Amino acid sequence: MSESALKRTLLLISLLFVNFLAPAQNAAAPADTHPEWSRPYQPFQIAGNLYYVGTYDLACYLIVTPKGNMLINTGLAASFSMIKANIEALGFKFADIKILLTTQAHYDHMGAMAAVKKLTGAKMMVDEGDAEVVADGGRSDYALGGNTSTYAPVKADRLLHNGDTIKLGGMQLVMLHHPGHTKGSCSFLFDVKDKKRTYRVLIANMPTIVTDKSFSDIPAYPGIERDYAYTLDAMKKLSFDIWLASHSSQFELHRKHNPGDGYNPDAFIDRKGYDAELNDLQDQFFKKVKGK
Repeated sequence: MSESALKRTLLLISLLFVNFLAPAQNAAAPADTHPEWSRPYQPFQIAGNLYYVGTYDLACYLIVTPKGNMLINTGLAASFSMIKANIEALGFKFADIKILLTTQAHYDHMGAMAAVKKLTGAKMMVDEGDAEVVADGGRSDYALGGNTSTYAPVKADRLLHNGDTIKLGGMQLVMLHHPGHTKGSCSFLFDVKDKKRTYRVLIANMPTIVTDKSFSDIPAYPGIERDYAYTLDAMKKLSFDIWLASHSSQFELHRKHNPGDGYNPDAFIDRKGYDAELNDLQDQFFKKVKGK
């Protein structure tokens, strides 16, 4: 067995051990969450077989296939029933979720993941960089971690690496490793079709800076500055038609879509907005590096 294969095997064993202990752990998300994170929002069809099923600001996406569905992100733990109701309101069965994905291992995107996994039996797939954090419910996160889990720990059934493909029912999602915000933050690139055309879709985890500390003062993540620089550069080079993000505010959902609006994929074709968001984050990164 190669050294890299041995490391992956040992990591999976450790994740299984943590998952075995998970029921004995208490999880508590911070009490001062943004009201928009838990505000209900009407689900809708974005493009083809891609649907928005999240809250007002915490974006969750359902990808529907003939062989079952994929759910990306779950919002807060308290949003479980809301996400389930949103999926069912669109006419889909919650039990048909076969694959669970996340763009980052923070409680505002992973909060209900354990509950969804338990109810549906879906397979959880996560960027290897976030595997440890997912397994301990956020306790080992370099910025938001601590002695108490901020969400229920989840067993990863598959560890993903940059460029890996997730396949289900004719759909193929490419995972893009975009670290910085968390060690395993990631984006997903894939195609969806409707009767008119094919859309290249990017669900982007925008590299916002989550720590107040200087990058040099984070011993738990010595490569953080390098990772942010890599991610910003990599994201600038991506090609797509539609872009979405982990938070609806990041891609201006509420400017582009109002509840009750008809089907309009073109509303989410917005390269200018994507570039502007990245440029702003690049400026924040430079200021951080300079110590401002």
